Amino acid sequence: MAKTVRNEFDKYLTYENLMKAHILSRKGKTCRKEVVLFDLKKEEYITWLLEELRTGRYRHGGYRQFYVTVPKRRKVEASRYMDRIVHRWLVDNFLKRHFETQYIDTSYACIEGRGMHKAAIDIQRAMRHCKIIWENYYILKMDVAKYFQNIDKDILMQILQRKIKDEKLMHLIRTIMNSQKGTKSLPIGNYTSQTFANIYLNEVDQYAKHELKCKYYFRYMDDTAILLKTKEEAVEVLKKIREFLKEKLELELNSKTQIFKSKQGVNFCGYKINEYRLKVRDRGKRNLKNKVRYLQNQIKKGNMSTETAYKQLCGHIGYIKIADTKNLKERYFII
Repeated sequence: MAKTVRNEFDKYLTYENLMKAHILSRKGKTCRKEVVLFDLKKEEYITWLLEELRTGRYRHGGYRQFYVTVPKRRKVEASRYMDRIVHRWLVDNFLKRHFETQYIDTSYACIEGRGMHKAAIDIQRAMRHCKIIWENYYILKMDVAKYFQNIDKDILMQILQRKIKDEKLMHLIRTIMNSQKGTKSLPIGNYTSQTFANIYLNEVDQYAKHELKCKYYFRYMDDTAILLKTKEEAVEVLKKIREFLKEKLELELNSKTQIFKSKQGVNFCGYKINEYRLKVRDRGKRNLKNKVRYLQNQIKKGNMSTETAYKQLCGHIGYIKIADTKNLKERYFII
């Protein structure tokens, strides 16, 4: 694959690719009003969008803001559906193809074939290995403070420009980034934001793996765990990563960042993990119980079918399926 991206914008800007982006964007959302209205005239809308992008007239629309409370309170900024199609087209045809190949093997978020389950299983396997070779070791657990809100757009553009030399493509990226005011922050809710966030922290991944030689390094978005032989080594690595984050990426670690002995295990990707047990955290159990209780109530009232309720629980089922939760599974599911 070429080291830089040149003259690809027009190559991938086709009616077929935009239609594919629409089909992928509407997945799981086909009953929403804006998607239904778009579908009624999708050929006309896609043709119009194709021309707007080709001529450089495309402008990103505004955001609909709302808050989610699980797993914690966050402000979500949702783009109009037309813009979400553009986000999908940009990510799938350019950002994923040209940047994912640069990621380290132990970066897991928003990457096909990886994800939270693989991250949890991989770190547990590494913990078993470290137990054998070191007996006692240390775990450095790091969390970036208000990650999406503190991503510096100018630094991100510099990272992207090292690889992307296609001016039309960079113009579109700038249009999307500048749709939200301010020099910092990416909107939680944009399909592009997750990919941009991964590209941003890939800088520290490369530094930790290749400069600091951290062999047992694992990252899921802004949640990172490193297994190290001694406490002194862990302290030194933490110091250097703090400096790198501040100087190169304008980021800081939050108060949850700490170093602890291996026998304490590690909270990672929603699990409490040690060498021989992988348990669901208490918050995950509460969320599951509350969801089951809510769905049971909806079924009793006749507001929801059993099949629909099961679909809404698929994520929870996958979450507990890999964990050591025999009693929890038997109480709520037949798995």
